[in-house]
Amino acid sequence: MDINKILDDFKENNVKFVRPIFVDILGRMLDFTVPIDEFEGLVKDGKGFDGSSVEGFARIEESDLRFVPDLDTLRILPWEYKGLEKNWREAIVFGYIYDSSGNIYEGDTRALLKKTIEKHKDIGTMKCGVEMEFFIFENDKNPCHTDSGGYFRSGLYGEIRKEAQLLLNEMGIKTEFDHHEVAQSQHEIDITYSDALRMADYVILTKYIVKKIAREHGVYASFMPKPLDNINGNGMHTHISLWKDGKNIFFDEKKKGISEIARSYIAGLMKYGKEIQAGLNQWINSYKRLTPGYEAPTYLVWGTKNRSAYIRVPEYQKGKENATRIELRSPDPACNPYLAFSLIHSAGIQGIKEKLDPPSPVEIDVFHMPESERRKMKIDELSPSLEKALEYFMNSELVKKSLTEHIFRKFIENKTIECRNFNRSVTDYEIKHYFGIL
Repeated sequence: MDINKILDDFKENNVKFVRPIFVDILGRMLDFTVPIDEFEGLVKDGKGFDGSSVEGFARIEESDLRFVPDLDTLRILPWEYKGLEKNWREAIVFGYIYDSSGNIYEGDTRALLKKTIEKHKDIGTMKCGVEMEFFIFENDKNPCHTDSGGYFRSGLYGEIRKEAQLLLNEMGIKTEFDHHEVAQSQHEIDITYSDALRMADYVILTKYIVKKIAREHGVYASFMPKPLDNINGNGMHTHISLWKDGKNIFFDEKKKGISEIARSYIAGLMKYGKEIQAGLNQWINSYKRLTPGYEAPTYLVWGTKNRSAYIRVPEYQKGKENATRIELRSPDPACNPYLAFSLIHSAGIQGIKEKLDPPSPVEIDVFHMPESERRKMKIDELSPSLEKALEYFMNSELVKKSLTEHIFRKFIENKTIECRNFNRSVTDYEIKHYFGIL
């Protein structure tokens, strides 16, 4: 991109600061700001920072890190900041982290996703869209409901969903759907599919913008997987397709349905589902959502109409190439999307490489199926706890090959500490430590 053109745009739009954005291994958004006078230096040399202060992100002996912007992600935030004497606007930019030796930092999960996509592009490039579910509560201290609405009905604060979409659209991020979800105070915004790296950026920005707008309305938006017992939790259903040479290779023109490649990708996600689960459902609280009866998957089955399935093949526009995709229903919006998409793609691609074929689709409610019938059909279950999921994660050759050694080790270290606080009910510990940040 032309730096002079960027600076002219900044001047025309009263942009006074640029905010670099990145995430730590746990997917928490981190940022800092530089005045536009320093922007050329940021582009040329990056900006150093002390990574040792970021929990779960850097070892002390590797504390000198450097952010280098990815200018393709540069966007002007579509609102103005108002001070006592001055008004200004800011731009944001995602990027990559480098270590003191000038190499990509092994703890950079955004770089991991980019590498994963490039590694498998000879088979196909991953595109995805996401359904972002969240609650709107009274405050960030206690999960108090703001409405008693249900699926598509009687909800409040729909204007927060609308304003979030307008702002996202102004930043070039397309949305395609919004509605009140099943539980009281629960909402959903769907992000139109894009390449996986951009979609991971969009997940981070969507959470940031929804939370910002909610604050301005005097309420709190929570992407916590399960803030309350006895109601549905928040999922991040992820719609996936593979593209090569401008074609959706999940689509079979002759069958007007999913291809053999798509079936093998599904089979890979099922075979390695338990091994990658800790990266898709990374919090203790995530496993409170994955319980029978709340429209969240607990069994490793797939189907077309079964909304309790681990993977669903939507049929909204059956027979159309652009609409053909698979829907992975286990991820939640509190995951690190860069890490999660990397693991998802690695598992699916491995299924293609092994030429796996999935079992027959299951279109009945597995939750109410007798256990003997499930055993007869060889239906496996997702792990019921982070501790159990972490065992599969630690022992998985696929996971070890898919991640850098640093990310693999630091993720396990963080999650092992968290497992010590495990409790099956939503606990005061989770409300205290997660409710205000997820």
